[in-house]
Amino acid sequence: MLPQAVLEAFAELPASGVVIDATVGGGGHSALLLDAHPGWRLIGLDQDPAARAAASEHLSRFGERVELVATNFAAYSPSEPVLAVLADLGVSSHQLDAAERGFSFRADGPLDMRMNPDGAGETAAALIDRLDETALADLLFHYGEERLSRRIARRLKAEGPWATGDRGTAALAYAIAGCYPPKQRHGRIHAATRSFQALRIAVNDELGVLETLLDAAPEWLVEGGRLAVISFHSLEDRLVKNRFKGDERWRVISRKPLIASEEEAETNPRSRSAKLRVAERQRSC
Repeated sequence: MLPQAVLEAFAELPASGVVIDATVGGGGHSALLLDAHPGWRLIGLDQDPAARAAASEHLSRFGERVELVATNFAAYSPSEPVLAVLADLGVSSHQLDAAERGFSFRADGPLDMRMNPDGAGETAAALIDRLDETALADLLFHYGEERLSRRIARRLKAEGPWATGDRGTAALAYAIAGCYPPKQRHGRIHAATRSFQALRIAVNDELGVLETLLDAAPEWLVEGGRLAVISFHSLEDRLVKNRFKGDERWRVISRKPLIASEEEAETNPRSRSAKLRVAERQRSC
């Protein structure tokens, strides 16, 4: 995602040192950076075991220049200052395509949505069942910007419980779409998209862990080191923008978010919503 922008964000950094890919995924960004900077070593973080396995295979040619760590970036702290940190906050294609993960309604699967399927934590089905109607509506409105949040919450609670039985993502998407007038159910964006986004954000506390990273990253970086964050919806982008502007430890590099080129947007439709912001660790006077 945004490969040229990522390379440019870190182009002026020293030729040797350690960098962190905080969301290593399949290793695409990591390979890009290691190829461009032969003197760099990379620490790749990911709580998803499938992602780490894919990254291990993809990055094997770099040998000891790569270390993969099984962790959420919010729970990590490097043992030495690093040159750069990259965080791509999007859900990977692998996660979306794996029906058993429950991130997408394109194929029926369990209502899980946890980034770490082997870890503890509440599934999306359990979250829907636990929240009362008002709290569920607030969640859908706040995290998904879903204007029909109250109507959807009422229906989901009426049709629950969701954590028992065999109903999964297809049934949930059907219930949500049924809250829309017939003409609005099959637009360019599926009627359930915003609600699925909201549930995924809540299940994984995505805004909370992002805040933790934004607070911690200045202490991870050497002076003049850089943090680049790729976000995919307005809540994330707004959080990154405001924290970069409001924290005196940062010097903002990208006053406006960098977006995909027309060519990339054409070949990779998911990149159309991607926004990259970059900030630099302030140097001491």
